[in-house]
Amino acid sequence: MVPMPPAADTTASPRTEARPQTERPSQSAKYLGWLFAVAIAAAAFNLRPVVTSLGPLLDQVRADLGMNPTLAGLLTAVPSLCFALFGFAAPAAARRIGPIAVITAGMGAITAGVLARSFAGGTAVFLLLTALALAGVAVSNVLLPVVIKRYFPEKVGPMIGLYSMALSAGTALAAAVAVPLTSALGGDWRYGLGIWAALGALALVLWLPVLIAKRERGERAGGGAAPAKLPITRSRTAWALSCFFGLQATGAYVVMGWLPKIFQDAGIDKGTSGVLLAVTMVIGVPVSFVLPNLAARRGDQRLFVVVLASCGIAGYAGLALAPAGGAWVWAVLVGLSNCAFPLVLTMIGLRARTAGGVAQLSAFAQGVGYLISIPGPILIGRIYQITGEWYWPLGFLALLLVPQMLFGLRAARARHIEDEAVHPEAARAKA
Repeated sequence: MVPMPPAADTTASPRTEARPQTERPSQSAKYLGWLFAVAIAAAAFNLRPVVTSLGPLLDQVRADLGMNPTLAGLLTAVPSLCFALFGFAAPAAARRIGPIAVITAGMGAITAGVLARSFAGGTAVFLLLTALALAGVAVSNVLLPVVIKRYFPEKVGPMIGLYSMALSAGTALAAAVAVPLTSALGGDWRYGLGIWAALGALALVLWLPVLIAKRERGERAGGGAAPAKLPITRSRTAWALSCFFGLQATGAYVVMGWLPKIFQDAGIDKGTSGVLLAVTMVIGVPVSFVLPNLAARRGDQRLFVVVLASCGIAGYAGLALAPAGGAWVWAVLVGLSNCAFPLVLTMIGLRARTAGGVAQLSAFAQGVGYLISIPGPILIGRIYQITGEWYWPLGFLALLLVPQMLFGLRAARARHIEDEAVHPEAARAKA
């Protein structure tokens, strides 16, 4: 009779212990999921202040470092060059150490580069340290959609929307407060640019626990790398996406680098020109959240391609003909045109069937696309230096929207790169 109570206790004990054991992992996974989402948003927030905090202060930087307009145009082209070079390398690095580790390192590079360039004593050092920060931006650009596809497979649309919205918000904030923040810090552009390293450090702090929790390693982190040998250059959709990406990036980086100068040359003060750039970027915050969800629900995205390009043509025409008279309207229209970026990100996620396919398509489209975009900002700076006015550079940007629309219409059709690259005959039969 004595053993009976212990027997009852042992049967009760598993019941009482089983509940917390099953609940604890689910709660832990829930919290990690929220942390992961916040980390993705924080990383996206840091992907543009490297560039847009510089635009309103470009005249000060040029004067202090002795840059001529052509060199300043080169500075606006550095993002595209870095994104192309380091974007191509991102998938290989992800296969070796995992995409989360690469993005974490990218946040570290952004933090170090932004902080160190504020102490640069010459143009060459400033460009090199800017390139370091942009290397971190480049690998994160390519791998954040891959991480979303892999870890949020049921929520790709909302997560791409969150990513795009945070990116637009960071872009807009940096443009809006660059001048007043610099003034508040004593008027020295070095403090005005260096302060943005704090945001990079915050993102780095958020990514470190995600890196530890996920424990990605080598080929496992690369998703098995099954599609690594996919002959993506055979895919017409991949090429169309690359050209569409490159042309929209050309316009976006010219706008981020030169729009405050365009408004200042029209007689608008520095502070207002920075706010106008912020309007151009902030319009993308709600649109970038809504657009990926709308685009993901449709079989193709051709309607969005046409609407966004039309907004850009109208905006550039207004900037050329009456930059000060309708400044706020032109800023909104150009901002809507720049929402081609979240659209193309969404299409990259939709045009491949697997996370591995998205990784390869993302690297290819962004790498080739940014190579295509490199001459644009340099050419804009050169045209402005020769003519001394913005009429011809803006006309050139409006003209570029025509091929952008044509490539976008091809890329927006419901196709998968795996079909075109591996089974081109079947893909042609579908067309």
